[in-house]
Amino acid sequence: MANFSKSNVPQFSVDVYQNEYLPDGGREVNAIVTVTSTGGGTVGSAAGTTYAPGQGPAAGVVIMVDCSGSMDYPPTKMRNARDATAAAIDTLRDGTHFAVVGGTHVAKEVYPGAGRLAVADRTTREQAKQALRRLSAGGGTAIGTWLRLADRLLSSADVSIRHGILLTDGRNEHESPEDLRTALDSCAGRFTCDARGVGTDWEVKEVTGIASALLGTADIVADPTGLAADFTRMMETAMGKEVADVALRLWTPVGTTIKFVKQVAPTVAELTGRRTEAGPRAGDYPTGSWGDESRDYHVCVEVPTAGLGQEMLAARVSLVVPQSDGSAQNLGAQGLIRAVWTDDMVASTSINPQVAHYTGQAELAQAIQQGLDLRKAGDMDGATAKLGRAVQLASASGNADTAKLLAKVVDVVDAATGTVRLKAKVAEADEMTLETRSTKTVRVKK
Repeated sequence: MANFSKSNVPQFSVDVYQNEYLPDGGREVNAIVTVTSTGGGTVGSAAGTTYAPGQGPAAGVVIMVDCSGSMDYPPTKMRNARDATAAAIDTLRDGTHFAVVGGTHVAKEVYPGAGRLAVADRTTREQAKQALRRLSAGGGTAIGTWLRLADRLLSSADVSIRHGILLTDGRNEHESPEDLRTALDSCAGRFTCDARGVGTDWEVKEVTGIASALLGTADIVADPTGLAADFTRMMETAMGKEVADVALRLWTPVGTTIKFVKQVAPTVAELTGRRTEAGPRAGDYPTGSWGDESRDYHVCVEVPTAGLGQEMLAARVSLVVPQSDGSAQNLGAQGLIRAVWTDDMVASTSINPQVAHYTGQAELAQAIQQGLDLRKAGDMDGATAKLGRAVQLASASGNADTAKLLAKVVDVVDAATGTVRLKAKVAEADEMTLETRSTKTVRVKK
């Protein structure tokens, strides 16, 4: 963690969308907080791009490649994984610290070795790609050991952006769920991690759980030939990150409590349980690393009751970056969430369009996950009801991508009413893609 000058940090802004009016006795305030960072400099920089002195963030990346025995079935899978890792290495910006880890029931350093990170330049990129030839399939799967090694490697270098890319093709069968959870808990806040499942023999909830815990993205690459393009996009995004460990800080007055905080765009991610106290009546919610981008958060605040005509500040929103001395640097952006009590029924009962949209998107993600779980459990009536509701929500909100994925699992009779029939046969890749991408949302039109 380091101090940042304005020359190498994006400019952050905070916008709050809410209906601040409450009826007599009303206590719940809902707001959508849009956080935007712009002007961060070189985003998605390709190999060979360098920053002016002092302008670029020091970044470290560890690529974790599944080398378990199942990666040999079919044999092209391992070759595709090598090619994808090589493509990611080619995308590294000069000066980026990096390493490659081979993961089985143990984690092994593939490049550079000796418990350290290499520094990307033409020579080290070529050496790393040569080392990939040593990757071969054999052994089990214990993802927690891969993550712990990545953490040790990333902590060995003085870098502010710490990122992992993890590829697996199978279930985490050689360590307990508790071991993986302990590893994730120890790595949380230390680096972000994108996770990918290749093929269809892995467990969706494991991969999405890894990405969620480490504030990264999760996705399926059903066809291994798509790995190189996916790894390139992931690395380009990682190279565009400018500030790590940004936290959403919420201050509330006496008698006011935060009911929940969740990211709602570009994906739904629950943050409520990740709060860390930040002084009297303030708490920080982690958001990970930022480049040039915008994200939306749903904040729900419970306020004490007040008389008609009264007004209060329900919460103050700011953005901070923790410092090595235990303090926090404020990034200069602020938003206010207000509460005003009124007897105007029209004002107090209208739902803010942003709040309504994202409440629907969160319900959409939940309906898909519940519907697929019920389908697996054999409750076809329950699955039909939940997935029908998902179709209805996707249609109403204009979430065309999710609607297309749903149409591969159900036959849509009437999208507006959510009338569907479960398909008798569903390709495993289609079902897993729907589940993996269920939390992806569409932005509200503002």
